[in-house]
Amino acid sequence: MRDNIEPIAPALEYFGTITAVVDEPVELGAMHGGAQRVIPITGGTFVGPNAGGEILPGGADFQTLRSATVTELRAKYAIRLDSGHCITIDNFGLRTGTEEDIAALVAGDPVPAERIYFRCVPQLMGSGPWGWLSERIFIGTGTRHPDRVVVDVFLVA
Repeated sequence: MRDNIEPIAPALEYFGTITAVVDEPVELGAMHGGAQRVIPITGGTFVGPNAGGEILPGGADFQTLRSATVTELRAKYAIRLDSGHCITIDNFGLRTGTEEDIAALVAGDPVPAERIYFRCVPQLMGSGPWGWLSERIFIGTGTRHPDRVVVDVFLVA
C-alpha cells in the first residue's frame, strides 16, 4: 500500500535529434519470431542543445517483422561529436501501424508519422565528458522516411 500517495511521472528533457541515413534493406527471410531484415546505417547527423556530430558509417538496424502490423527494431551505431568524443547507441524500439501502412514502410514508401507508433529505448554510452550517459535512461520517438530515420531522444529526469 502506498498510503494514498499519487505517483509522480518523471520529467523528460530533450537530448537531441538523430537523423540516420539508411541504405537498402537486406532481406534475410522468415526466421524465429518473424521475417528478418538488416538495414545498413551509412551516416547522418546528431543535433542537440549541448552537442552536435555525425553518425559514423557501419551501423545497422536489425528488424523483425513480428506480424503484418508490428516491427521490432534493434539498431546499433556510433556518433562522433564535434568535440571528437564518441557516443554509441544500442536502440530497441517498436513500430506499429495498420497492415497497409507497415507494408508501405517496408516497401520504402512514405507514410505520415502520425499514423505510425514508433517508440524506442536507446542505451547511450559516451567517452570523456559524456561518460555519464550510461548512467541514465533515455526514450525516443521515431519517424521512418524512405532514406532515413529521425529519432527525437529524451533524457528521463
